[in-house]
Amino acid sequence: MTSNSALREHDYDHHRARRRAAVRGFAALLVLTAITGCSTAVGAEATSAPAGADPAHSVRDGKLTVAVEGGTAVVDIASLGVRAHPASGGDLELSAASATGLGKPGPVTDVQGGASWTYPDKGLTVTAVSDHGRLKVSMRAQRDGEVRWPVTGADRSASDLQLPRGEGLDIPVSDAFWNAPDRGLTGDPIDVGSGALSMPLWGYTYGRNGASYLVPTDIGTSLRFVSDHGRLRNTATHTFDAGADTRSYTVTFKLTDGNPVAPAVDYRDWLSEHGELGSLREKIKKNPATGKLLGAFHAYLWGDARKPQGVEALRRLGVSRMWLGYDPGNDPMGADAVSAAKKDGYLVGPYDSFANGQDRATADSPNSAWPDTVYPDYCVIDAKGKPETGFGNRGCYLSTQAFEQSEPTKGYLAARTRAMVANGSDSYFLDVDSAGDLFRDYALGHKMTMAQDRANRLARMKRLQDGGLVLGSEAAVSWANGVVDFNHGSATPVAGGLWMLERNKETWGGYVPEKAPKTFFKPVGLPADLAKEMYDPKYRIPLYETALHGSLVNVERWELSFGKLPQQKTARALLAMLYNVPLNYVLDGPTIKQYGPELAALQKYFAPLHEKAGTEQLTSFAWLTSDRSVQRAVFGKGALTVTANFGTKAHDGLPGGCVSAKLKDDKKPRLLCPAKVIGSGPQKSAR
Repeated sequence: MTSNSALREHDYDHHRARRRAAVRGFAALLVLTAITGCSTAVGAEATSAPAGADPAHSVRDGKLTVAVEGGTAVVDIASLGVRAHPASGGDLELSAASATGLGKPGPVTDVQGGASWTYPDKGLTVTAVSDHGRLKVSMRAQRDGEVRWPVTGADRSASDLQLPRGEGLDIPVSDAFWNAPDRGLTGDPIDVGSGALSMPLWGYTYGRNGASYLVPTDIGTSLRFVSDHGRLRNTATHTFDAGADTRSYTVTFKLTDGNPVAPAVDYRDWLSEHGELGSLREKIKKNPATGKLLGAFHAYLWGDARKPQGVEALRRLGVSRMWLGYDPGNDPMGADAVSAAKKDGYLVGPYDSFANGQDRATADSPNSAWPDTVYPDYCVIDAKGKPETGFGNRGCYLSTQAFEQSEPTKGYLAARTRAMVANGSDSYFLDVDSAGDLFRDYALGHKMTMAQDRANRLARMKRLQDGGLVLGSEAAVSWANGVVDFNHGSATPVAGGLWMLERNKETWGGYVPEKAPKTFFKPVGLPADLAKEMYDPKYRIPLYETALHGSLVNVERWELSFGKLPQQKTARALLAMLYNVPLNYVLDGPTIKQYGPELAALQKYFAPLHEKAGTEQLTSFAWLTSDRSVQRAVFGKGALTVTANFGTKAHDGLPGGCVSAKLKDDKKPRLLCPAKVIGSGPQKSAR
């Protein structure tokens, strides 16, 4: 293993214990300073601590110093600039001064763990405290406005940016490819609360150290990247809006060891501390059918694949576990096929959406046709008094608040669900609800903020889950991890160019023929730049899995089936095995015949690994070579160790293009070389 600090692999439990010890040490130092008047590296005389005050902080010369895990953090009260002094030595900038003028600060008040002060010109009250080893800075606005802060990544020691676009990216800040305007990373702000990021966080590696930035108040917050002399840095902006209920803003800062997945470890800890980290084990205890997700690949079925003979064909191939989905169009999956699938141990579920409404007389999908006057009465109304246009510019988006208000008496959602699973389906895929695309509704009869929209979505997804259905949704943003059992989409780091490509029906394919739509079945070659943005392993890191593996099952987007992108098959198979996540297919009768042996071979390799580790946390990730071509992930306390070689040369006996996996009790690793089974006959390389 290389000695480069950026490639280090760590046991995070042990590492956190050491950092907590450091916090106690720095707290003792600050106590000593307050008692003796000894000066510290921060500067002049310390203020006297009032009786009963938390000793792990001090204020002097307009700077607040607090103890955090791994060192101290120093907040410049006049500018909101934040610096850190790691216990290992050195000094780094966690945030430059606020890019918004704040005016002269008011008096500083001591609070438990830190201090509070105001910016009268901005109508802001700020509180900065040490909280669970982090620096936590909270703002409360008395009037509408905005603040552009924190300003991160400007420290010259910054080497890498970690960003949760889909599964996750680690981008060298001076990488010319990502600094180019064509990438779309720089320029327009990224709305943190919209689902553009799968988690409300980002991180930087600063030399031997790193920093994690979490934004619990993601609604109303955006992140804008710029290329400054060929280096990526960013500024967060929060909009204070009483009508949108975004007058509060919180950012936490955590010193890390610089490991690329450390920000996700920090976020996993934060979710756990706040009771918001779901557990797949607990979900399985509550509904044993959820256990069928372990070891299962996923597939949407078309044509004859929806019939009992299609299910039988998968069983004959030796496929032990599958999640099978279908749309409820003119040819839904019948009770006989559902029964056959469940008998074979597969999960079966319809695709549905509660988000779109159209005129019943002209609706182009049964999902968009609703009884009574749901359409147009339930349409989300924008600030100009117009309905929010729905899917593909058809109909409108339907208000979750309107449904929540009427559900106790009308039961529209309950009735829809009963009808959809009358064939015996034990799973359900609810499009959009977990994807983070939230609305503010101005309609007089069902006004709501984005936060209310989110709460409504969580409530109705939980009702489906509590009703005994194994629930999936689209590209689940982290806030949905407790009410979703699986998601289709968050494993994909979607780039803007993908949407442009998909809109080109000549290249991508449209929705014909009905029993095998080209949009799903037509193979497509990604442009080189787009392929690099999405699937180049040197930029890919398992941020989402580090935070949420063991909470839910994460899969790629349904329109990006494993067969849709032939040139990326090997890389995608290696990534799936490395991250311990299923592959996603679309299948009809001919596809099962052509690619069934491939699916069966890959699923046979994956199943025992996921059955053992699917409920475990991802506890370690490392690059084993300086070019990042060889990567390792560990799940649980050594329950599963996976090493993937994305290169062409062997590394420590692992051939290029292959993956090695070892369960805790295995006597020898299990080897898979996907290129030997992809698109061909029986698997020859798994053992």
